[in-house]
Amino acid sequence: MSDQYCYPFTLDRAGIEAVLPHRGDIFACDRLVIHGTHSYTGYARWHSDNRILAGHFPGLPIVPGVLLIEGLAQLAGAGLLAGGDPYLKSLVGDWVGVLASVRNCRFTSPVRPNVDVEFIIQCRQMGPLAVQVTASVSAADVAVGQLEILLAYASNEQISAALQPVAVAAE
Repeated sequence: MSDQYCYPFTLDRAGIEAVLPHRGDIFACDRLVIHGTHSYTGYARWHSDNRILAGHFPGLPIVPGVLLIEGLAQLAGAGLLAGGDPYLKSLVGDWVGVLASVRNCRFTSPVRPNVDVEFIIQCRQMGPLAVQVTASVSAADVAVGQLEILLAYASNEQISAALQPVAVAAE
């Protein structure tokens, strides 16, 4: 994408996958409308055959709140990467936004599988490597939650180093 952006623009599922590393059952993003560098409307859907939902709850399946939080993190990360966030563009190398904190969450109604979930997202730079993300969440035109998280920018090198096993000294 060039340095010039024409807002709004939309990423479909394939477009979101092109900027995010997530795959498999954890990835539920379907569409992202980028209104500006820090303003997005995202859509996600968790299907009833998703293995993560199998035990939550048998006979009365609902999408776990942690998946709604993860969906928000993925949609906001894709928006920041694809939407021309000026700070992220200034970083050299491969960087990704990782969930650093769940600051405030309120769920007001359960979300059933196979329902489109809409996230109205606003981002605000909080520091050199941190972005506050807030969202109003609805499903089937019903408000289901208010979420606030913190994303931290991390390089692929930092993530790889953090995943290395730590040697334990012998006693």
